[in-house]
Amino acid sequence: MKFKFEQLSQSYSEKKLLVVGDIILDAYIWGNVDRISPEAPVPVVQIREKDHQSGGAANVARNVTGLGAQVALVGLIGEDDEGRKLRADLSNDSNISAHLLRDPDRPTTVKTRVIADGHHVVRLDREQLSPLGIEQIHKLKEILGPLVQYSDGIILQDYNKGLFTKEFISWIISTGNESNTPIYVDPKHRNFNCYKNVRMVKPNLNEFRSYVGANALLSESGFQLKNELNADIILVTKGAEGIALFHDDQHESIATKARAVHDVSGAGDTVIGTFALNDVCGALPKESAVLANLAAGRVCEEVGVFPISQEAFKDILNHHYNSSE
Repeated sequence: MKFKFEQLSQSYSEKKLLVVGDIILDAYIWGNVDRISPEAPVPVVQIREKDHQSGGAANVARNVTGLGAQVALVGLIGEDDEGRKLRADLSNDSNISAHLLRDPDRPTTVKTRVIADGHHVVRLDREQLSPLGIEQIHKLKEILGPLVQYSDGIILQDYNKGLFTKEFISWIISTGNESNTPIYVDPKHRNFNCYKNVRMVKPNLNEFRSYVGANALLSESGFQLKNELNADIILVTKGAEGIALFHDDQHESIATKARAVHDVSGAGDTVIGTFALNDVCGALPKESAVLANLAAGRVCEEVGVFPISQEAFKDILNHHYNSSE
């Protein structure tokens, strides 16, 4: 697999992916706890540092560019300080072309994580989940139209923040298929059955079971979902248990490869970005899944959302594969 990565990575810089999805500002408050509040049985966090990163679909983009490819990123932000921070952060990555529609009536989605003594204490979310209006959807279509035909693949990153309406999903899948551009989807339950006729659908295990049924047998229901959605590939992420992959008539189980798990935030973004990039470079589905699983294991070793890079990827490959295969 190490040799396969070295082969594929030579093509990364030649590829351009279109990432469409919910844009999130991941904010962090780092601190220490030395006492419990007298007001309630909760820890008192002494703030040491604050920072932020581009998250959601923007983190998918950062994973893809971290591996060396180009990305056109399309999403929605508010006319607020958080939106300006996102635009500034993304402008620092020369491999990302950001096309962010600004909505003065909708706040930028923010997830604020409080991390004390290396432990995730609480997360605070600011978001508006109502679906986008017709005018905003029309503007997104105008942005996307010229981008689809120049992309090697399309990633749809649905965080259930209102960007993906049923009509918008239908339009972008139809537009991508007309251009013969493979489409990779990270779905949420609300729109699950809208993501049909795509290259790959990647739910996590909870999302998968919420759709097919809590007691459904994975080995059977994976193929049933694949047929229902008319997808080439179903990839189910199972956390510490790795990945279940369904393609053609094959069901493959891929064990996790993390050396130590400190934070799973953003691991799903790494999986879909790494899989899609390797797939458009010509890797077999199992090869793409193994590489995506390795990349996700590496980012889970960090605290906070940490996009993969070629250097970090080589680190995990060297750890697990001491010789070329």
